[in-house]
Amino acid sequence: MKAQWLIAVAVLAGCQKAEVVSEFTGNQASYGLVPASQYAVSGTVTFKERKDGATTVLVQLKGTDGTAQLPVHLHMGDMATNGAAIAAILDPANAKTGTSETIIAQLADQTKVSYRDLLKLSAYINVHASVSGPESAVILAAGNIGVNGTNPSSSARIGICSNK
Repeated sequence: MKAQWLIAVAVLAGCQKAEVVSEFTGNQASYGLVPASQYAVSGTVTFKERKDGATTVLVQLKGTDGTAQLPVHLHMGDMATNGAAIAAILDPANAKTGTSETIIAQLADQTKVSYRDLLKLSAYINVHASVSGPESAVILAAGNIGVNGTNPSSSARIGICSNK
């Protein structure tokens, strides 16, 4: 009798479907990152809406290697704008893998920002060569996001940003 009970439990357990729980809503938007210097670094930035109201920002670069941590910033305005202040500091990209993943729910000035808010911003992403020193001014890749994400005229020029 015990053996039949164990077989019945095993069969029922084997028939249950594993439930996959995701922290994402399924909404996402991707934008291209173009080379911004003599280095051939390009890639994409993808914004993924989270169920908790925050956004996961995933940067995936091509053309990087080594052990450096490459700073990634969100700036307000168009990527052709000079001197744009940093609106949010994202997690640095690992040069070996070319990836950075950041969960963002607010900007540097403490303004709350949702996935939908990010898609409405006039903003851009910059990836720098270094955290400090002369190479901190070198922008490896950049790309407009939000309402600027479909602005082809701005990709002809990349402005010099402020690291402040």
